[in-house]
Amino acid sequence: MSLARLALTAAATGSLVALVATPASAVSADRPPKTTKGPCAYTQTPDEPPARWVHLPPDPRRTPTRPVSAVLETNHGDIRLRLDPVKAPCTVQSFVHLIRHRFYDRTSCHRLTAYDRLKVLQCGDPSFTGEGGPGYKYKDELPTDLPPWPGDPTGVRKTYARGLLAMANAGPNTNGSQFFLVIGDSGLAPNYTVFGTVDGPGLAALDRIAAGGIQPTPDGPTPPVDGKPVLPADIRDARISRR
Repeated sequence: MSLARLALTAAATGSLVALVATPASAVSADRPPKTTKGPCAYTQTPDEPPARWVHLPPDPRRTPTRPVSAVLETNHGDIRLRLDPVKAPCTVQSFVHLIRHRFYDRTSCHRLTAYDRLKVLQCGDPSFTGEGGPGYKYKDELPTDLPPWPGDPTGVRKTYARGLLAMANAGPNTNGSQFFLVIGDSGLAPNYTVFGTVDGPGLAALDRIAAGGIQPTPDGPTPPVDGKPVLPADIRDARISRR
């Protein structure tokens, strides 16, 4: 199943806010998808072609250990990222692959949220619709060390702290190209791979985007809490940095 439209749902009582998605159609049995031979098993999604063409990432034979630095050059300033391949080797490998193939260049972050328990900017879709992906999927590398969300008696929610970088998905093992940057501490089930962090100036850029607000929709709440940012958040260039 490839990346499908992502939506946010929240009960009126303020229960757990989660990223959910509608399922994609099954892959045709007579055209099995290509899959890389290795621990990541990057798998084509013929039912969801790439929003911008890119081939499957190379599947690393050994788990990399050195942190990787990346930069998202945006119209609000540079957002520098520190990627952690020890915690999420397949995710970092894919993210670096997409950067090197300019998948994220000249794209716009299509979604900003301002719920009490979810404050993120979501990016990574060249189609600008929230439905686009790279034409492949790969496994989750879920966090096991996130602290509990304060005041949650169920223990289900965990704290995705301000400054974390994580993957959006359409259900288990459907990671693609879309990712989210956590602007404010968010309470989510630990179903989203964390693969890096945002630096201080990058957080300042995210704060500027968040301060601009969210575009209203006809049937949405006032003020809006989920939608396109009022201030366009454009990724002009994404690159791997030596810093």
